[in-house]
Amino acid sequence: MTRFRVVDTTTRVHSAFLELVEATVESDDGQAFRRTIVRHPGAVTVVPVTEDHEHVLLVRQFRAAVGRELLEAPAGKRDVDGEPPELTGRRELEEEVAYRAGRMVLLSEAYTSPGFSDEYAYIYAALDITPLDHAHAATAEEAAMTIETVPLGLVDELIATRELVDATTIIGVLLTQRLLERGGPER
Repeated sequence: MTRFRVVDTTTRVHSAFLELVEATVESDDGQAFRRTIVRHPGAVTVVPVTEDHEHVLLVRQFRAAVGRELLEAPAGKRDVDGEPPELTGRRELEEEVAYRAGRMVLLSEAYTSPGFSDEYAYIYAALDITPLDHAHAATAEEAAMTIETVPLGLVDELIATRELVDATTIIGVLLTQRLLERGGPER
């Protein structure tokens, strides 16, 4: 089996929170090749579950990269140095939907696009949520987004009709469904 290792990297672009890096990769038989890599600080996605355990709160917001609005679970970058992923998730939940989680259950961790990016996402279910008196929108997109209460029973249909196309949201809502079908975490 051929093994590979990164032997050199050069940063080509450094933007607000991303880096575009050109890497030289070498195989154990001496062949070298280049790959372009996007360095990303990581992300957290949170699926807030309503008190009845039959609905989740999702946000509809504009995503410039795809040129349209997407229906997604609240999410955000891990852009605060040293902040644990759960705390990032709690902060995003408060900023995006103005709810506080009583409990956060880690559902999964995943590389989002390992073919070209090192972005690593943590995916949580937020349980025992309570509304806050105010929301704090950090960006123009967050200020314009809407919050939608989505029945968990419609998740398969929303995926099949491509209403849900964000990968970490799909993973999150499906794993949240499974968690709740099994009776959820210890109460």
